[in-house]
Amino acid sequence: TSVSSHPIGWRAAARLDMALGRLVDALAASLVVVEIVLLFTGIVSRGVFQTPLVWSDELASSLFLWLAMLGAVIAARRFEHMRMTAFVSMLRPGPRSLLDTVAGLAAAAFLLAVLRPGYLYAVEQAFITSPAMGIPDSWRAAALPVGAGLMLVTIVLQTLSMTHTKVILAAAAILGAVAGVLWLGAPILKQLGNYNLLIFFVGGVASMVLFGVPIAFCFGLSTVGYLALTTRFPLGVVIGRMDGGMSQLILLAIPLFVFLGALLEMTGMAQAMVRFLANLIGHLRGGLSYVLIGAMYLVSGISGAKAADMAAVAPVLFPEMRRRGARPGDLVALLSATGAQTETVPPSLVLITIGSVTNVSISALFTGGLLPSALLAVVLCIVVWWRHRDAGVTSAARASGREIGRSLVIAVPALVLPFVIRTAVIEGAATATEVSTIGIAYCLVVGVVVYRGLDWRRIGPALVNTAALSGAILLIIGTATGMAWALTQSGFSRELASAMTGLPGGQGMFLLVSILAFVILGSVLEGIPAIVLFGPLLFPIAREFGVNEVHYAVVVVLAMGLGLFAPPFGVGYYAACAISQVSPDAGMRSIWGYLVALAAGIAVVAAIPWISTGFL
Repeated sequence: TSVSSHPIGWRAAARLDMALGRLVDALAASLVVVEIVLLFTGIVSRGVFQTPLVWSDELASSLFLWLAMLGAVIAARRFEHMRMTAFVSMLRPGPRSLLDTVAGLAAAAFLLAVLRPGYLYAVEQAFITSPAMGIPDSWRAAALPVGAGLMLVTIVLQTLSMTHTKVILAAAAILGAVAGVLWLGAPILKQLGNYNLLIFFVGGVASMVLFGVPIAFCFGLSTVGYLALTTRFPLGVVIGRMDGGMSQLILLAIPLFVFLGALLEMTGMAQAMVRFLANLIGHLRGGLSYVLIGAMYLVSGISGAKAADMAAVAPVLFPEMRRRGARPGDLVALLSATGAQTETVPPSLVLITIGSVTNVSISALFTGGLLPSALLAVVLCIVVWWRHRDAGVTSAARASGREIGRSLVIAVPALVLPFVIRTAVIEGAATATEVSTIGIAYCLVVGVVVYRGLDWRRIGPALVNTAALSGAILLIIGTATGMAWALTQSGFSRELASAMTGLPGGQGMFLLVSILAFVILGSVLEGIPAIVLFGPLLFPIAREFGVNEVHYAVVVVLAMGLGLFAPPFGVGYYAACAISQVSPDAGMRSIWGYLVALAAGIAVVAAIPWISTGFL
C-alpha cells in the first residue's frame, strides 16, 4: 500500500525511517573506510617501516562488529536479507502481502527477544579490557543490542508505513496464535527430548524459509524458541554465540572483498579482462561462451557475491552474443552454470567462511579450489562445443594480432590483480583480510592513473552497498553459529556422527550423502548459512572417514553451488535471470544439460582427491 493512503502518523513513520536510514548509511560507509585505512596502515607500518602497530588489528576487530550490525540494519531497510521467495512470489498480491508482513513481524519478534539479553551481555563485557588499548569490551559488544534495536525500529517503521492496518493485525494474530500454541505446549515439548530438534530446527526453519522469513531470522527465532521452551539455558547464550561467530577478524575479509569487487567494476578493470578474452577467442564457434566461462573464472570471488560477479561480466558480453544469434535462454543458463562452477575460485567468501568455522587453513583452501573449478570449466566448455558444433550462431571476424595485443596491454593491469591476490594468500605473504586492502589500494591507483574511469560519485553508494551485503552475510553467520551450538548441546552432533559413520559403503557413501545433502541445502539456504550450520558437525566426521579436509571442503562447496543455481528453488538462478533480463522460464530447458555436466564433474572431483589436494 502506498504511504500516501495512510494517515499522517503513518507518513511520519516513513519520514523517520528515511532519516534513520541516512544516519545509519553514513555511519556504516564511514566504518568501511576506517577499516580499510586501519588495515592498510598496519600493513605499511609492519612491511615497510618494520614497526608493527599492535593496536590496529584490535581496533579493527572492535569496529568490525559495529560494521556488521549497522550493515544488517541497512539490509533490513532495503529488504536485502537473504530469503527464499519462490513460494511467496507465486501468490496473489493479498496473500503475498500478508506473508511478507508475517515475515517482518517474525524478524521483529526475534530482535525483541534478544534485545535485553544483548544489553546484559554488553554490560557483562565491561569486565574485559582490550590488551593493547585498555578499552572495556562493552564498547564493542554494545553493537549487538544497538544493532538489534535499530533493526527492530526499522522493521516496525517500515511495517507501519507500507502495510495496511488490517494486514498488520492479521499477521500479528497468526504469529500470536503460533506463539501461544508453543507456549501452552511447553510442558509437553520438554518431555519430547531431541524430537524437539525436528520441531524447531527442521519443521520450524523449513516453514519460515518457505514463507519468506529471512534466513538469519529463521535460524535465530528457531534457536530462541528451542532454548526458551525446551531447555533451561538463558537467552544470553544466543547473544554470546552470535558475538563469537561474527567477531572473527578473518571475516573482515568479507566487506573488504565486496568493496574490492565494486571497484573492479567501477574502474572498468573487469570489462578490460572480458574484452581481451573476446578478442582472443571470440571468433571461434561459440567463442563468446568460452569467454564467459573464462571471465567468470578470473573475476569470481573478488566481489564477495555471485550476483556481483555475474553483473560485472554479463553486460559486457551479452549484447554481442545476442547480436550473433544466441538465444536468451542459453545465455542465462550458461551464466548460471558458470556461477556454480566458480564457487571454489579464491578469494571465495564461502572458503573463507569454512576456514573460520572449521579451522582449516584458508591458504590450503585457496590452493585446493583452483583446479576443481578449472576442471568444471573444461566440462562446461565441452557442453558449449557440443551445442555449437552445427554452427547455429553467426561467426565473427577474427581480431587482428594488433587488436589482440592492444587489448592485452589494456587488460594487463586488470589481469594481474586476481593472480596477485591468490598468490599472496596461498604463499602466506598476507592474510585474506590484509590482501583485500592491498587489492583495494591497487584498484584505486590503477583506476585513477591507468583506466581513468573511476567515478568518485559512485564510491559512497558502493560503500553503503558493501555494508548492507556484508551485514546480511554476517548476521546469518552469527545466528547460524547460535543454532549450531544448540544442536551440539542437544547431543545431535554425536547422533549425526554415529549415523554417518554407520553408513554402508564407507568413505564413498559418506561423500555421496554429503553431496546430496549440500545440493539441497544450497538450493534452500545458500552456501554460507549451510556451511556455518553444518560445517562444524560434518568436518569432524569427514576426518574419521579419512577424508582430507580441503578435499571435503571443495566437494561440499561445489555441491552447494550446484543447488544454488539449480531451478526451481536455487536463488542464484533467479539472480542470473534478473541480471540477464531474461524470464526464468526461458532458461529452464537449456540449464539442465549444464547442471548434469557439472554434477558429473563434481563426481570426478569427489572420486579423485588429488584434484583438490595435489598442489598442497
